[in-house]
Amino acid sequence: MSDSLTPAVDEHANARAQRGEPTPGATMRSRLGGIPHLGLIIALALLAVVGMVTVPETFATGSNLVSVLSLAATIGVITVGVTFVIIGGGIDLSVGAVMALASVWATTLATQSYGPVVMVLCAVLVGTGAGLVNGLLISYGRMVPFIATLAMLVAARGLAQRMSDRRTQLVQQANQAIVDMSTTRVLGLPVLVYVFAVVVVLGWVLLNRTTFGRRTYAVGGNPEAARLAGIDVRRHTVLLYALSGLCCGIAAVLIMARTTTGSSTHGDLYELDAIAAVIIGGTLLTGGRGTIIGSILGLLIFTVITNLFILNGLNTSDQLIAKGLIIVIAVLLQRRSLKSVT
Repeated sequence: MSDSLTPAVDEHANARAQRGEPTPGATMRSRLGGIPHLGLIIALALLAVVGMVTVPETFATGSNLVSVLSLAATIGVITVGVTFVIIGGGIDLSVGAVMALASVWATTLATQSYGPVVMVLCAVLVGTGAGLVNGLLISYGRMVPFIATLAMLVAARGLAQRMSDRRTQLVQQANQAIVDMSTTRVLGLPVLVYVFAVVVVLGWVLLNRTTFGRRTYAVGGNPEAARLAGIDVRRHTVLLYALSGLCCGIAAVLIMARTTTGSSTHGDLYELDAIAAVIIGGTLLTGGRGTIIGSILGLLIFTVITNLFILNGLNTSDQLIAKGLIIVIAVLLQRRSLKSVT
């Protein structure tokens, strides 16, 4: 009797398929697939569950949430700039060192004597200037982005060490306004978290609602086609790296606020965390595809993992191993999704 019923079910399914009507299972899958970054949201939710199970007394507290967001803010600002660069078909390995250089330059006694406004302006200009150098070397010097930004990483870190004489430079009491960004809270959150949120919103608008964003996707997807379409690819590449440097300058201000110091050791391995967050967020390393929101979700996943390891008293080396595995899995999933599309 079951054999006689089976063909009837198949015939109904075939009839729906011929009429172009989706099956119930396909409809559910399409609805779930239509939710942006669903996999990242689920991963973040699972990490939250792990935190509430393993360390319920500390993970689900307001102070821990503020700690996670404050930690994410500095790298998050850098991640926004790196997202633009990678979507545009490039790579920037110098972001951590440029941030350190900007923080050291802004906290020298000469700069601090002019007040907090000049300190912020100095950090932003130093970061943007380093980004411009990267862009010019890559666009007009025809250097490979990996090599150009690697050279900037070494040079910026060395210059920061030379300027500070390998010493930590404290933010003076007269420039307490810088530190207040970390200590002053609005609606329970430090001001630096709001600065991070503003950078994310502006980055999203720039990428999704402006000609600059459309050109970034075009240059990253096919530089030659973009050139034939009338886009000045070299100039646009310079602007992308300048934008990345600008984000490094802003991040330098945030880390000065958090640590009350400028140091040549700031931003160590930040470039790897930022690039990893961008990759996990779905941005292609080859360029042409990616989102700001995906990158920020990837960053939050990394930050929560770090927080869980700290709260559970686990080894830092194990944390690095876990991050490495996550990066490998993310890249493999990217390749699989690309193959399925093609």
